[in-house]
Amino acid sequence: MKTINSVLTAIVVLIFFIALLVFGVKIQSHNKPMEHKPESAVYQPGTFGYDLNFLNEHQKTVVLKNGEAMLALIPGYQGRVMTSASAGMNGMSYGWINYKLIESAQKAAHFNNFGGEERLWFGPEGGQFSIFFAPGVPFKFENWQVPAPIDTDEFSLISSNETTAVFSKDIQLLNYSNVKFNLKIQRTVSLLTKSQIEERTGIKLPATVQQVAYESDNNLTNTGTLAWTRESGLLSMWMLGQLISSPTNIVMAPFIAGPEDMLGPVVNDNYFGKVPADRLKVLKNLILFKADGLQRGKIGLSPLRAKNFIGSYDFGKKVLTLVFYNKPEKFEGYVNSMWEIQKKPFNGDVLNSYNDGPLEDGSQMGPFYELEDSSPGAALKPGESLKHVNMTIHVTGEETELNKIIVGLFGVTADDIKQSFSK
Repeated sequence: MKTINSVLTAIVVLIFFIALLVFGVKIQSHNKPMEHKPESAVYQPGTFGYDLNFLNEHQKTVVLKNGEAMLALIPGYQGRVMTSASAGMNGMSYGWINYKLIESAQKAAHFNNFGGEERLWFGPEGGQFSIFFAPGVPFKFENWQVPAPIDTDEFSLISSNETTAVFSKDIQLLNYSNVKFNLKIQRTVSLLTKSQIEERTGIKLPATVQQVAYESDNNLTNTGTLAWTRESGLLSMWMLGQLISSPTNIVMAPFIAGPEDMLGPVVNDNYFGKVPADRLKVLKNLILFKADGLQRGKIGLSPLRAKNFIGSYDFGKKVLTLVFYNKPEKFEGYVNSMWEIQKKPFNGDVLNSYNDGPLEDGSQMGPFYELEDSSPGAALKPGESLKHVNMTIHVTGEETELNKIIVGLFGVTADDIKQSFSK
């Protein structure tokens, strides 16, 4: 009997250990990390989904969504709009992103160009009131430094919902004349509906096109104890959008016609040396500028010449991009960003476009191109604020449909744009 009991006990113990072993294996198999491809592999490069997954790997990303219209914003990059889409996760991604720099997690000298299709900067860049050069240093590249609040500092995310995000930052800046500025920025980014686009711009969007549009409401407040005056220097809010260049992409800048002795030059193209004639054309009321990322150049329009919008048309990809801004009738002048001690520091441009290209050493930041606009100089007493509103719209569809918008806004046809540099 004892023998039988011993055998039964041994069998029970054996069964127990076998069960434990099997159970343990199951536990291990459930706890073992599953091998899977990263989510970005689901989406093709160039799509919004691919870019969103990349950004999520490196930074906290805020996504706004209204149907197929989507935005990706990053508080760590000053609440900038990194990219957008009009056709959902598998749709085209419109913003230029510096994957290499973001992936490196390293800080670059002078400027951390993370990319992004709409970001807030401050002006002026050069001159006696510059905030990019320390007091007294020569205006040379080795001394040029983008201030941390618009380069590497994080903005606080105050609130967000499906279609709106609010960011804030307390900032201190020092200009070339050794004047200190204490300020607060509140930045609200909102996705717009089709009806809101039409209401704000007067554009009638065809039913067959896809669009994404967003508005950033940027408020700058003087939080210091001293008034900001022309004698001490003024700051401006400077909106820059880095977008994807291509051989078929052309910037369109309408201008106010009139004699130069009253309105000044039609276009300023001397930022990085004069832009060659085969890359810049001035029509009756429209400036055309190649945005192919192949040769560095920049143009600007003064407030006497500029209208309240600028755009670009990539006829290869059939993408029409429009940027509108609130251009005031009265202002204290627009800051001048030329790298020199200036005779007229408040005769700067309000609209700009930059085309990236190789530097003298063969290196290149992009390629990308930029659409830019600025607020007037902020002559603010303590506690006063200045508002600058920027709206970006991307529209894709058949060229016959896009042509209706181009003709209405710019007074030329899509075919005129395509043929402009082929003659």
